[in-house]
Amino acid sequence: MASVVQNVAIDCADAYELARFWGRVTGHPLHPEDKPGDRETQVLLAEGPVLHFNQVPEFKKIKNRIHLCLRPETSREQEVERLLGIGATFVADHRNADGYGWAVLADPEGNEFCVLRSESDRAAMNS
Repeated sequence: MASVVQNVAIDCADAYELARFWGRVTGHPLHPEDKPGDRETQVLLAEGPVLHFNQVPEFKKIKNRIHLCLRPETSREQEVERLLGIGATFVADHRNADGYGWAVLADPEGNEFCVLRSESDRAAMNS
């Protein structure tokens, strides 16, 4: 027997607004019943578990122990710029001159996530 991952839960101060940010990041909608002020909201991903946002009273204080890694449809550099434009902040640069590596960003509440190389970035390096 095994368990199935139902959702990835993200504690936050404003569940609806953070879900809206992640909806823009992923290009997927919030649950149709979610509305401003809800203490729990979800982004409905096309595959896999949903992103579940749970409003909590305490604020984030330390580095995440679990984080999301994103593989963009465009180049990594274009996606980093797009995400910064919709409210992410730049945390750390782990990109290498040879094209390998990733960029660490944070969502509007400080939760870190990584932007990896896209499939096209990877293919260009292997040709």
